[in-house]
This record gives sequence, structure tokens and C-alpha cells, in this order.
Amino acid sequence: MAAALSPSRFIIFPAIFFLIVLIPLYLSPINRNRGILLLLRLTTPLSQLNLSETLQTSLPPSPLPNINDSADHGASSTNKISTSFREERSHVERIEDGLARARAAIRRAIQTRNYTSGKEETFIPRGVVYRNPYAFHQSHIEMEKRLKIWAYREGEQPLMHDAPANNIYGIEGQFMDEVESGKSQFAAAHPEEANVFYIPMSMVRIVHFMYEPPHYEGQWIPRLVTHYIHFLAHKYPYWNRSSGADHFLLSCHDWAPDVSSLKPDLYKHFIRALCNANTSERFQPIRDISIPEINIPPGKLGPPHLDQPPNKRPILAFFAGGAHGYVRSVLFNYWKEKDTEIQVFERLPQNRNYTKLMGDSKFCLCPSGYEVASPRIVEAIAVGCVPMIIGDHYSLPFSDVLDWSKFSLIITSDKIPEIKKILKAISTETYLRMQKRVKQVQRHFVINQPAKPYDMLHMILHSLWLRRINVRLPS
Repeated sequence: MAAALSPSRFIIFPAIFFLIVLIPLYLSPINRNRGILLLLRLTTPLSQLNLSETLQTSLPPSPLPNINDSADHGASSTNKISTSFREERSHVERIEDGLARARAAIRRAIQTRNYTSGKEETFIPRGVVYRNPYAFHQSHIEMEKRLKIWAYREGEQPLMHDAPANNIYGIEGQFMDEVESGKSQFAAAHPEEANVFYIPMSMVRIVHFMYEPPHYEGQWIPRLVTHYIHFLAHKYPYWNRSSGADHFLLSCHDWAPDVSSLKPDLYKHFIRALCNANTSERFQPIRDISIPEINIPPGKLGPPHLDQPPNKRPILAFFAGGAHGYVRSVLFNYWKEKDTEIQVFERLPQNRNYTKLMGDSKFCLCPSGYEVASPRIVEAIAVGCVPMIIGDHYSLPFSDVLDWSKFSLIITSDKIPEIKKILKAISTETYLRMQKRVKQVQRHFVINQPAKPYDMLHMILHSLWLRRINVRLPS
């Protein structure tokens, strides 16, 4: 029988949260004004940005806070409110005008099959791996010109403004460092110039400091995040004017989707950038962002890259990994150490090298683990191995612009017994085309410090950018 959750934990969790998050919030020097939480709802759901049409969703006008001024304030108070409203309106109008220009440029690129840029382009995306290369290229150009992110300053480490930069959850820290380092071209100097707002919380740090295994009481993560959002909505106008549609949180932790479980209406338009992009668990591709899961070794920025030519890859398919979750249990049941062409291991023999085996394989099996995402997809792409993605309900990263069917195989778990049959049916010509395309998309799955155009961090930012230009704030 599992031990009962210690009553002291219910005292410690709120105490830690109060000390680390709430007190620093109230001491923040940025803006001490207090607003009223006004949760708006969109009249229509957010539409997926169709790069062939570039759709937008408009938000209804935001009502003003109900401010009960005393008679002593008189006309002076009214004038201050009026001036503040005009300034806020001008900021929003300026932002929306820039986004409207970006949408128009994307439409023009689609129609003319060309691009417009004020600088020399070092990379021009072309080919069938892109759903619409002209739209993607122009959209990325516009993002570099116009995307501005404000990372809220409130809160203290370790739960805020700090995240792991290595190992399986390392993308959290890599992204946070890129946005908060002060060196990024996308960082807004002031919240009024921002068109996107970042909630700089680390689910990994929260779980590490506030979770006591083996117990998981499912409300404390969403409660903590919701308290922070409520504070921001009281303090600033930005959440209220968009209903959170221009706010986002990024996390690779398995439990990150839970942030919106406590009050779904509050997070109806909030953008969650997740590795665990499971469409059967409330992940919505038209609103949320699927980010790659990548294992980042200490001192490095990702898995090793190999360049073994196709004719030097004697293994048809390879996988090695732990028995995590249903999909892998089925895979092991059918293929674990049972076939010389489909090489599947739970534990590799000590005399065999994992990365070399991937580099020697034509196809790399990438089954889901406990959750849908797998770091093996990025590992396979890094070594030029065509990924065979095995799982159910997984919304793949960067699917807004990348056509995964051109450089990977995607099968559901019920097709696991047919893996060999499926792979044997692929002609040499088809394999060579797919392998060449894997190498073509490698740049999109590489982390650089600082980030570079079209690398993984820029691709995540571009996914965010697409969702932002698909929303029009009221003026």
C-alpha cells in the first residue's frame, strides 16, 4: 500500500509558493498599478493559420475596468483614465498595423511565389518538405522584423526565470535563456512594444522542488500557474485585452499539459508550447505548439551528427530504449531481439554503440514512451536516419510548415506487427529521396547559441509567431 501524502506537504507547498513567487510579485518595480481581472471570451474560436489563405481571428473590444473613483478625484482622475486609454489604444493599433502588413506580405509571397526582404537571405526554403515554402520563407522574414516577446519579470528562482538546459527537458532552459538573456533580437525592451508575452515558469523546476514521489496531487501545478496568471491579469492590461491569446508557456515536462486543467475557460486561448503534444489529452494544434523533445548532453547543444552515406547503412531498422509505456511494450513483444534486420533492444550489449547503430541504419524506430514525444526523432534526423514514428495522437513539431510525410514514416501502434512488411515495400528510390530530405530538414532541429535563422529555437518562435498573426486585438 502506498504511503499517505504527509499533511505537512499541504502546508509546505503553499508556503514555498508564497515565499518564492507571490512576495516577489508584489515587490516588482515594473508597475505597481492594480487592475481588475476581466476575462474575455472570443466570439469565435481561434482558426488555424492556413498559409495558403492567412486567416485571422478578431477579438471583441475589451471593456474598461469598473473603477469606482471618489468625488475627490473629479475630472483629474477621468482625464488620467482617458489619457491612459488613448495611449494603450495607440500601442495596440501600432502593433496590429505591423501584423496586418506581415499578413499582407505573406499573401503576396504566396501569389507571386517570391519573397520580399530588406536584407540578403542566407537560406531560402524550397522543396516538398515544406507545405508552402514561399509562405514559410516570407513569414520567417516578417517574424525577424516584427516579433517582440515580453518575458514577465515577476517571480524569483528557482521556480521562475530558471530551467534545465541539459538532458531530456533541456529545451526549457535553452528557450528561456534565449528569450531572457537580453541578447535576443526578439526580446521587447518594454511590454508596450511586445506582441507576445512569455510566462517564464519551469514545470521541471516546479516538480523538482514541490513534488514528493510517488504521490501526485493533480491540482497544485495548475493552481500555482493560475495564481501567477491572476496576479498578472490584475497588475497589467495585457492578458485581459486578448483573453490570453497572445500569452504562452513553454515546457517539455510530461505534466505540463495539466496547467490548463483547473480552469479550462481561463486558458481557452492561452498558447501552450509542449513536447507532450497529445491530441487525445486536450492538445489543440490550432492554438498550442508542439516542440521537439531533445536530449541535450552536458556541455553540448544536442545529439551528435553523423553523415554516413545511404549505401553504408546495412541495418534496415533500429531501436534501443527502456520499456516505457504501452507502445514500447507492444514493440518489444513483436520485435525485441527477434530479427536481424529489425534490430530492437531494451538494453544494448556493452560492445555496441548506440549512436553508431543509428548511423548505420536506414530507418530509426521512434516509438512513444510514457508520453507521445520521443527524443529519438531528433536523434534520427541528426544522423541522417529516416524516422519511423510510432504512436497514437501525436501532433508532430512544426507541422504548420513541415510536411512530415515527405521525410519520415508515421504509423499507429496497431501497425507494429507489420513494421518489416512496411519497410520492405519501400523502394530504394523512395528511400533515397526520403533520406535526402531528412538531411534537408536537419537545420530545423539544431540548437545554436545564440539562435540562428531557421534553427530549432527559431522554428519554435515561428510556430508562436504564426499563432500570433492569426489573432487581431481590438483597438
